[in-house]
Formats: sequence, C-alpha cells, structure tokens
Amino acid sequence: MKYRAILFDLDGVICHTDQYHYQAWKTIADELGINFDEEINNRLRGIGRMKSLEIILEKNDKNYTDDEKNRIVYQKNEIYKKLLLQMSAADLSKEVKETLIKLKQMGLRLAIGSSSKNAGIILRQIGLEYFFDAVSDGNLIQKSKPDPEVFLKASEMVGVKPKDCLVVEDAKAGVEAAAAAGMDCAAIGDATKSNLAAYNLYSFSDLLTVT
Repeated sequence: MKYRAILFDLDGVICHTDQYHYQAWKTIADELGINFDEEINNRLRGIGRMKSLEIILEKNDKNYTDDEKNRIVYQKNEIYKKLLLQMSAADLSKEVKETLIKLKQMGLRLAIGSSSKNAGIILRQIGLEYFFDAVSDGNLIQKSKPDPEVFLKASEMVGVKPKDCLVVEDAKAGVEAAAAAGMDCAAIGDATKSNLAAYNLYSFSDLLTVT
C-alpha cells in the first residue's frame, strides 16, 4: 500500500452538515439584518467560525468588537449543535460506511482531521463515535485550515509520519492544509477544482483504488 494512514475531513466527506451550518448562520444574519445566502455560505466551507463570521460581516457597515464577535459565534454554534441532533445513522451513506470498513480491514489507520469543535457530536449521531483510531478536531488545535495543524496532530495521534498519510478533503482550504503538512491529498466534490490534490475522487469508494 502507498499509505499507512488516511485522514478524513468530516463535513462534506464522511457526512454532510452544510444545511445545518447554513440554517444557523442564516438565523444569526437575519437577527443582525445582514444579507446571507447560499453563495456566501459556500465561501465558508472548510474554515473556522471566526473567519466565517468575518466573511459574513464583509459588507456590513457596523464595526463589531471582539467581545461582540465572540458572542455571535457562540450563539451560532449553540443553534448549530441543536440542529445536529436531527442527524442519525441514516446520514451516513452505505458507500461511505462500506468503504471505511474495507479500508480498516486493509490495516490502514483511520483518523478524522476536522477544524470543527463539534466533530464528536456528529460522529456520535451518525454511529461512528468509536470507529476511528483518532479524532483531531477544533478542540485540539489553535489554527484552522489552511494551516496544517489539524492534520499534523492527527498523524501524531495515529503514530504515522506525514509522508505516509493520505488526506481526504472536499474544500480548497483543506487541500492546502494537506499540502502544507507534507501529505498527499485525495480531493472530492468542490475540492477537485483546486488542481492541488494528488488524486481527484469521483466517488468515495474510489479511495480503494488509490491507497
């Protein structure tokens, strides 16, 4: 095998929570009287909460203090966490589940590398709470993607050198983070447009052909 470990982004790769992020940010934006639509929401993929808020506030005339911004992102996350409770094992596709099982049977170390601080909640809701060998998420890092910290932490947690890890990402920021970590990346979804990944996946099960 080319790799000893595979590090997965969570949202957009293992499962999809875009709709919940959108609903939560939309609620906040409406309360603040700020325009927020799907186009703006797409710019938030793969980046942290505070950077997301900065994008949302770009065309707003009011200057918010750091305390106000912290309160806003806290409120957004509380709304988002409540929405996540709607998720279930049905949100994990058969293809993803079967591919993950096959990869583990091949002897590969599998880990999550997500900037989200809610990775634990999501994994529990979709039935993968105890599946991965390690979960590197926003609770363990200081810098969000495209900084490589989350992937470097994941490789450390599974005991595999960066050069022997393959990252699976659906966002450009994640592909850039993988490159900065010295890891190959398999892009899926919108990330395939970045032209930065070693592989472009047309379906999740394509992973079985590149490992």
